[in-house]
Amino acid sequence: MTARRFTDTSDFYSIDCGDQIIVGDRSLTVTGHERERRFGIEDPKMWVKRAIDDATGKNKIVKLSFLESFYTTLAGIRIRCFRNPEKEGQILSLVRDHPYFMQGESYHDPKGNNIRVLDIVRGPNFFNYINSINMNHRQYFSEALPEIFKKLIKAFEAIRFLHINEYRHGDIRNDHLVYERKTGNYVWIDFDYDYGASENPFAMDLFGLGNILLYAVGKGFHDLYMITHNEKFYGKIQDNLEEGDFSLLDKWRFVNLQKMFPYIPKMLNNILMHFSKRSNVYYETIDELLEDINRCYYTFFA
Repeated sequence: MTARRFTDTSDFYSIDCGDQIIVGDRSLTVTGHERERRFGIEDPKMWVKRAIDDATGKNKIVKLSFLESFYTTLAGIRIRCFRNPEKEGQILSLVRDHPYFMQGESYHDPKGNNIRVLDIVRGPNFFNYINSINMNHRQYFSEALPEIFKKLIKAFEAIRFLHINEYRHGDIRNDHLVYERKTGNYVWIDFDYDYGASENPFAMDLFGLGNILLYAVGKGFHDLYMITHNEKFYGKIQDNLEEGDFSLLDKWRFVNLQKMFPYIPKMLNNILMHFSKRSNVYYETIDELLEDINRCYYTFFA
């Protein structure tokens, strides 16, 4: 059976396994669809295709133009978030050969749709990587976290590179940072989201970095339900909880980790608390965050 050839990718739902996507001078044969793998969800992302480059035989990810928007709230401010394929294409050009970003090329089909052909970053995402470390928290904090912290600094510096070039990642999450097996680097993927923020154009990125740091230091997230339903692990900490101990973004996510793990240095805990309801001072720039993180690393982990 002859493969269908698509030059116009507007109707990405109709492009299926065995079809060919023609972009520039490249032909890619679709082998499947990527899936959203958060919180147990396995829904296919029909605008993101798994494919084989017909010229090289290499596996690729092909992201087609999909426009959506939604609203979120940060510190009481309503922020519009939206997909921006053009921005992701521009960033791919900016970060070419940068070791801490996914690599790929951006094209346009005859209808003007942006098509990104991406190399696959092989390895577990940061969420799964931290979750796979089989240590109690005390051992993890002293033996594993120093190296993790060091690598996170490099990844955060990569986001700084975006910011000084007036770009935002737009969707900083634990599953958008991949521990690349080949290099050991923490590599950023999926930067097609953007947002409108009049107060601070980089605020959502900074809070995303805060969440990743919280996840790393806590060896996972800890929330109110976990604390109140697992006394064996958390002890009587539930008797000493305050509203200010929790995240500004997620009202149930516990941030004040020093209450839970007293050996966490105050300097490190204070960084985390910038992202809590208790704080009235937030990081305005990534330089401020990196300054505190570097000071903490060289004081306690280097």
